Amino acid sequence: MSLTRIDLERDRVRQELALTPLGQHLLTDAELEESLWQILEKREPNEDCWVFGYGSLVWNPLFHFEEKRVVTTHGYHRSFCLWSRINRGTLDRPGLVLGLDRGGRCRGVAYRIAADRTESELRLVWRREMLLGAYIPRWVQVSDGNTRLRAIAFTINRAGPAYAGRLPLETIVERLATCHGRMGPGLDYLVHTAEALRACGIEDRQLRELCERAHALKARG
Repeated sequence: MSLTRIDLERDRVRQELALTPLGQHLLTDAELEESLWQILEKREPNEDCWVFGYGSLVWNPLFHFEEKRVVTTHGYHRSFCLWSRINRGTLDRPGLVLGLDRGGRCRGVAYRIAADRTESELRLVWRREMLLGAYIPRWVQVSDGNTRLRAIAFTINRAGPAYAGRLPLETIVERLATCHGRMGPGLDYLVHTAEALRACGIEDRQLRELCERAHALKARG
């Protein structure tokens, strides 16, 4: 099952999560709205908004944007540090998805949303990324090599129950190769991300190694 824009417009993700044991951890509509406005209040009126994608937003953004640029942000790195108990795993066998954790640097894609669409488009992004509070949205500096921009990035919430921390490589590989959730296998998530980044000219050596190791483990059965 692939996530679609219609799913977000109709708030299906919340409705489905509400029927699972994770439902008790859902942010309320008021909490979600407050989180969104805490970010919006820090932008200039009538200013276009940039959103930084480093994982699934690279290959399945779902929101409307005017342009995208390959950019780098410093102070954060891409990491399989977030347990996924529904989408890419189960409560008994959580899978892993990417978060933006402290330290290092990260290359990804920045999307520009037109000022008159910012509120409505970001509300869809919040319904996708923020329902369980696994991320902390922040304004970060990104650069395409020539221009510095401010963009919204979804950084990992280290205080949240889904934060996995720094896991051994073997654990990450095993979970990506074997775990499966309602959105499909963790291996698909890994491969889609690596291929989408590569299509943008971003070669992530860690993701390449994870792909090789996860495929080899899966092949061994």
